[in-house]
Amino acid sequence: MFSHLFFTRMKCLLRNKELMFWTLVFPLLMSTFFNMAFSNLNSAETFKPVAVAVVNDAGYKQDAGFQQTLTMVSSGDSRIFNLREVSTQEEAEQLLASDEIEGYFSVAESLALTVKKSGLNQSIIKIFADQYRQTASAVGQILAANPQALQNGLLENLGLSRGYVTEVAAGSAAPNNILNYFYSLIAMTCFYGSFFGLQEVTDIQADLSARAARINMSPVHKLKAFVAGLSAALVILYAEILILLAYLAFFVHVDFGPRVGYVLLTAFVGCILGLSFGALISAAVKKGEGLKTAILICVTMVGSFLSGMMMLNMKYIIAQKAPLLAYLNPVNLLTDAFYSLYYYDTLNRYLLNLGLMGVFAAIFCLGTYSIIRRRKYASL
Repeated sequence: MFSHLFFTRMKCLLRNKELMFWTLVFPLLMSTFFNMAFSNLNSAETFKPVAVAVVNDAGYKQDAGFQQTLTMVSSGDSRIFNLREVSTQEEAEQLLASDEIEGYFSVAESLALTVKKSGLNQSIIKIFADQYRQTASAVGQILAANPQALQNGLLENLGLSRGYVTEVAAGSAAPNNILNYFYSLIAMTCFYGSFFGLQEVTDIQADLSARAARINMSPVHKLKAFVAGLSAALVILYAEILILLAYLAFFVHVDFGPRVGYVLLTAFVGCILGLSFGALISAAVKKGEGLKTAILICVTMVGSFLSGMMMLNMKYIIAQKAPLLAYLNPVNLLTDAFYSLYYYDTLNRYLLNLGLMGVFAAIFCLGTYSIIRRRKYASL
């Protein structure tokens, strides 16, 4: 009997085109759009040398220290500037006006910097100029007080810097914030599975539909029919998530890390979490299906937003300003579980997320069961 109910319910769910679209087609489309939007985002953040010019006049030729410093930071693969030497200040102004350079240096009585607008590149040039002025002033003061400093290695020590803090990575994988968008998309898809849970509870509430009334009149225990329906929904939703994971891994080239088994387990727990949440909302809210759907969409989208799906910094703002909210957001827990598997070498953070998701799923399931088992009808 259970198998008959299971396969019959599976056929009914598969014929629901609206559910199939939102839980399968829509996530695939979103992942494609994400890939188009974010594919070059990391490469766009790669530093590119800033185009600058220097007026090669008598003042510049006499300042050997600035010549040497500017040549050093404009050479090699790790150079800061792409340097151009011009003969006159008028030529430098023309290059600046046509946006061929971000700024230019001139040396008369002192070092001067000219820029046309403010921005990141202009800030880099200004920081370099300020640091050179401070260093040159410090060297002048030291030599005035101790002329023997040059013989004691003063110039050699100017470029030396010593760090006292060692950076230790939490994992062997390279940080990649773009992955969070795709992980949050998977989490959102799992919670779109709440529509399956909503449908299953709705179809056993005799006061909401004629189909539910017929189910309650049948010689089948209502709980058995409900469990069979939820099992069918779980199989369909998990199959859809596996399709999404395969698409992300093999076509979009999203990196999930080496722990494939844990990734599949996380997706399965996420499916249970989404289904049980939808079932709880459907059982607890006694109004129509429209209100229940609105609640599910609202909670899912707010949870996805707070987990960084629409704005990546939001995830870290919540972690800093309201860390408790991060643990109370199941969508964030699911997103963070995927990222933990990718980034961290240990499973400590992943197991914390998985454990909290298990607690939420248990609460949702027990809440649904306690509501449904007491609901009876005087007449049908």
